[in-house]
Amino acid sequence: MNIAIYTITSELHDAKSIDATTRAFLESLDITYDMRGNDFSDYGSHALDLIYIRTGGTEGIFKPLLPQLQQQSKRPFYLLTSGKSNSLAASMEILSYLNQQGITGEIIHGSTTYIHHRIKVLEQVGEARSKMKGCRLGLIGEPSDWLISSRFDRTIVKERLGIELVYIPMKELLEMPNVKKIYEALKALVEKYQLQGFTLRCFDLLTTIRDTGCMALAKLNAEGIVAGCEGDVPAMLSMKIIQALTGVSGFQANPATIDPEKGEMLFAHCTIPLNMVERYELDTHFESGIGVGIRGYMKEGPVTIFKVAGDMSRHFIAEGTLVRNQAKPDLCRTQQVIELDDKGQTRYFLTQPIGNHHIIVPGHLKELLEEILK
Repeated sequence: MNIAIYTITSELHDAKSIDATTRAFLESLDITYDMRGNDFSDYGSHALDLIYIRTGGTEGIFKPLLPQLQQQSKRPFYLLTSGKSNSLAASMEILSYLNQQGITGEIIHGSTTYIHHRIKVLEQVGEARSKMKGCRLGLIGEPSDWLISSRFDRTIVKERLGIELVYIPMKELLEMPNVKKIYEALKALVEKYQLQGFTLRCFDLLTTIRDTGCMALAKLNAEGIVAGCEGDVPAMLSMKIIQALTGVSGFQANPATIDPEKGEMLFAHCTIPLNMVERYELDTHFESGIGVGIRGYMKEGPVTIFKVAGDMSRHFIAEGTLVRNQAKPDLCRTQQVIELDDKGQTRYFLTQPIGNHHIIVPGHLKELLEEILK
């Protein structure tokens, strides 16, 4: 089970009445869960662990449990309550105590619709965190020379996301016997280093083997291996977070034009995951005019633009609408015109951007992304 529910109950309350209330309350939430009762031995081992405060008078029961629970899990505490039998008041006292200890938590309380939605969000985020824990992402070559602001901190990335960054010299790729079959060569490095993704100093391929990595990256992303361009580590991390949440890596692109008055932006790049598009065409790589670039056409509709800094110090999230795909000859081949829901967010790109590349993914994901970055 992805969701486990643990219970804390005061002996002062009638057990049969509380059990009946519990059954009715949990059935109303329409969730699948594993009821663990007051056995906390496996607390912290699920995508989401909920502590159901069933009654008042439970504060003194929770307090001595805290050291054990902290040892088993470093995640925030989620206190579920129906509000009956003075359970909300007890939950507030417990959360206040946690906050005094510098521990984060949240009381999950409200309408059944709200509680159901909140639990499903937390479950999805918990699953994504589990997928990232122990993940190995490769840096095949140094970041491209022009990415002068795209710094990162290995230690913080490991602490915050559970991701290990593995450096692989570009020379190792270029000296592989099958390097001209770029997809196969990259797949071999993924297997050798047990990677779940990588970012590639791809422009070096243009000057050495006179080819591009655009198609290889598009295919690998579609296969579930995060594959980023230009050695951009913050972009790769952003892609991995999105993939852990949604199953798709996202489209790594840079703004080409911005209209602050309309809140409209044009993003472009020469590759896009093949599982994100309805159809695609092959063209040359834009800057060099050689090799293969991909012109992908993604379904119009809601999208999210996302970027996290390489030291996890800040992030950017904007929801909007993909209003059209276009195919102008003087830009990178995949081109998306996006209208931001909040046109004022264009100011971020013009005043405090996190580098130039940003990740575009279908759907509105702000709530999920904000939650996973807490």
